[in-house]
Amino acid sequence: MDFLFDSDQESYRQELRRFATRILAPHYQLDDKAARLRPGLAEAMAGMGLTGLRIPERFGGQDAGAVVAGIAAEEIGRADFNATYLIINTSLISDVLVRNATAEQQADWLPPIASGRALPCLCVTEPGHGSDAANLQLKAEPDGAGWRLIGEKTSITLGMNADTALVLARTGGPGARGVSAFYVDLDDRYVQRSAFDDLGGRSIGRAALHFDGLPVAPDRLIGEQGAGFVSVMQGFDYSRAVIGLGCLGAAQISLEEAVGWARDREAFGQPIGRFQGVAFPLAEYATQLRGARHVCFEALWRKDNGLDHSAEAAMAKLWAPKLAVDVIHQCLLTFGHLAYSTDSPLGQRMRDVIGLEIGDGTAQVSKLIISRHLLGRDYAP
Repeated sequence: MDFLFDSDQESYRQELRRFATRILAPHYQLDDKAARLRPGLAEAMAGMGLTGLRIPERFGGQDAGAVVAGIAAEEIGRADFNATYLIINTSLISDVLVRNATAEQQADWLPPIASGRALPCLCVTEPGHGSDAANLQLKAEPDGAGWRLIGEKTSITLGMNADTALVLARTGGPGARGVSAFYVDLDDRYVQRSAFDDLGGRSIGRAALHFDGLPVAPDRLIGEQGAGFVSVMQGFDYSRAVIGLGCLGAAQISLEEAVGWARDREAFGQPIGRFQGVAFPLAEYATQLRGARHVCFEALWRKDNGLDHSAEAAMAKLWAPKLAVDVIHQCLLTFGHLAYSTDSPLGQRMRDVIGLEIGDGTAQVSKLIISRHLLGRDYAP
């Protein structure tokens, strides 16, 4: 059993650390205040291969393993947590396309994603359906030349910024087998976008998308009709571990800052780290961060080795975002009144990470997946 990255992975991690510290970190709080995605961010990340991690080299991507995608999310999460959404979205969507799209579709759709010229979003959630995604209502109605998308998607990450979207829509009867997947352009008069004013993640442009009869050609269908729900859910098994590492990256840098403060700050004539009330919570959370990180990387390692990883990915999604919020909160308290100011990034990190306690699978959904793995579907909720 080897707990170390190989030499190529470690070199890439160090290169990303330098890039993220120099290029991303200085803009993290500025982008939050401006509540917009910084122009050129996708291209800058593409230059580091971050938008093409799961895309084959022949289409301009890195053809990287799942573990490498996790390394990328962790390092970027340390510097600019909201920039990790570009890794999460492009990795998940390109992974779905590589597994399900035709060779011609891949040749058309993947190179713009890898180069940062096309920023995709995933359209699953609806006003009446979040976790219950198999019962979504947005329709793809046949029109003789293909379909027309009619309905609303909501809480769409990068919805205000995305150029393209992987959309789940109902093409048949009720349930998962009536759901198909389409890849569509969003710059169209039949698509209206409504931005949200959020607690965190303010730069990522979460939005509602209204499809008022968007024409969809037959060659925009991904895989077989009725197979869209399964293809996207299989992608979530992988992306949940990547999400976990992005959250843990934000928590880890917060912990490192708090440890430095505990050494430097003095009270009652000595560094505050000498007090158990300061040191012990940091020690507890350092231990939990180490454990959660191993769970996330185990899930990704299992994917790279062709092993089932649904339960491990669900464990990562259950544990890592909540733990990250708790760690960052404790670090904020360690700094005291200084960290309560918006001059400190700790409050923003906490607000931002909370969003991923909700997105891409709530804790309850994760527990459901884990319990069914443990007990079997006949004996679990």
